[in-house]
Amino acid sequence: MAKLLYQGHGSYRITAQDGRIIYVDPYAGEGYDVPADIVLITHGHHDHNKLELITQNEGCRVITNKEALAGEKHNSFSFNGIEIEATEARNFMHSSKSCVGYIITLDGVRIYCSGDTSKTKQMQELAKQEIDYALFCGDGKFNMGPKEAAECAKLVGAKHNILIHVKPGALFDLAKAQKWEAPNKLIIQPGEEIELHH
Repeated sequence: MAKLLYQGHGSYRITAQDGRIIYVDPYAGEGYDVPADIVLITHGHHDHNKLELITQNEGCRVITNKEALAGEKHNSFSFNGIEIEATEARNFMHSSKSCVGYIITLDGVRIYCSGDTSKTKQMQELAKQEIDYALFCGDGKFNMGPKEAAECAKLVGAKHNILIHVKPGALFDLAKAQKWEAPNKLIIQPGEEIELHH
């Protein structure tokens, strides 16, 4: 069964059933001891791309916003049963020309990684994808706040909604996550790992 380890801030690690490891926006917390097979970077800000934390397995693929947006379109990638699709991400601090989110599909589970964003036109279309887990930023300083993140959660319609990237300079803010008014809310604290179910 696939697992997700929340490391803190915007960083998390996904382990596929076959043991392959995906890191998303490495920067915060712990849990970088397992070598990576895939690394996904949503954009170039320093708190999302600390690649030096990670040991890469031979053949590891690092996909940054540059690969994701090559050819001025949102690209998709396929790695032996792991599918990755870049999605739109944008707000007043983040240009859609240099930022993305991702949808990761593995072991029958679909995960939406919003990246640093506010509400986008594409979110309504994502509802058709039957997302199992959606991770939304919600710090209200560099991104949308919790209220807008809850609106986005309603649009995307995932089975489980997780608030991350809630307090710049800190791993997490539990009180903020507890107050978040999103449907199907799931609170995961830094260092906590959950099993992913369809």
